[in-house]
This record gives sequence, C-alpha cells and structure tokens, in this order.
Amino acid sequence: MEQHKLDGIDLRILSELQASGRITNVELSRRAKITAPPCLRRMRSLERAGYIRGYHAEVDPKLLGFEVSAYVFVGLSGQAEADLKRFEEQVRGWPEVRECYMLSGEVDFLLKCVAKDLSSFQAFITNTLTAAKNVASVKSSLVIRPTKKEAGVPIEVR
Repeated sequence: MEQHKLDGIDLRILSELQASGRITNVELSRRAKITAPPCLRRMRSLERAGYIRGYHAEVDPKLLGFEVSAYVFVGLSGQAEADLKRFEEQVRGWPEVRECYMLSGEVDFLLKCVAKDLSSFQAFITNTLTAAKNVASVKSSLVIRPTKKEAGVPIEVR
C-alpha cells in the first residue's frame, strides 16, 4: 500500500462514502467541494492506499429468512498460535458466522452469528461449534433488537 497523508477533502470523501457507498462521483465531488475528475482520482488513490477496503450492500437478514442473530463467546483449550490459526480457518468455512474477532481476556473469540431459526442456531452450536477441535467453552447471547448500528469509524471532517 502506498503512503497517503489525508487532508480535509480526503476525509470528506471517506465520510461520504462510508455513509453512502452508492453515491455517484458527481454527487461525491459536490459534497467534497471539488470537481468530479480529481474526486475520482482521490477516491481511487484512497482505495489503493487501503483506506477503502470495499463496497457492499447491507441486506435485511429477516427478509432473507434469518430470524436469529447471536453473539457467541468461544474459549479454546489451547492458545498456541497453531491452535488459534486452526480455529480461525475453521470459522471461515462456517456460513453462520458473519464476523469473528480474537479477544484478550476471559474468552478467546467473539463470533457474530445468524441462523434461520432457533433450531438451526442450536444445531450449529451443538453439531459444529462445540464439536470443533480445541473448543473448550461456548456461551451465547441472542440479539433481541439492535439499538445502534453504524458502519465504519467516526470520521472527523476538517
């Protein structure tokens, strides 16, 4: 990745794209207060530098039949680097796991999971997660409802 010192225009571009990834370059340039060609060049430069990692659509899980969302805390019986990597590799193959974070403290991993229904979620926990090699403990919490959900990071536009 190339080094890139961010200025106020770059921060405005990142802020706008984070809020609305489908914004047109013309509208983005208007909001960034520059013309369209340099706006596009800056956006491409931010992509190459790694500030913009991708674009995606946020879909409604319930409309797609995923009624259950849960956070699962996983403790491993061994924390050697090979054990951690093996678990991470397994997680990548489980479609129910949408996000996975290695943590410090009481548990080793936090998983954000989805399932069609409670029976499917229970089957995943019982047959897949707790059956995985090196998994010592599993604790889950079902999501009742989201209270706040913001993508990205708070960008302070200068």
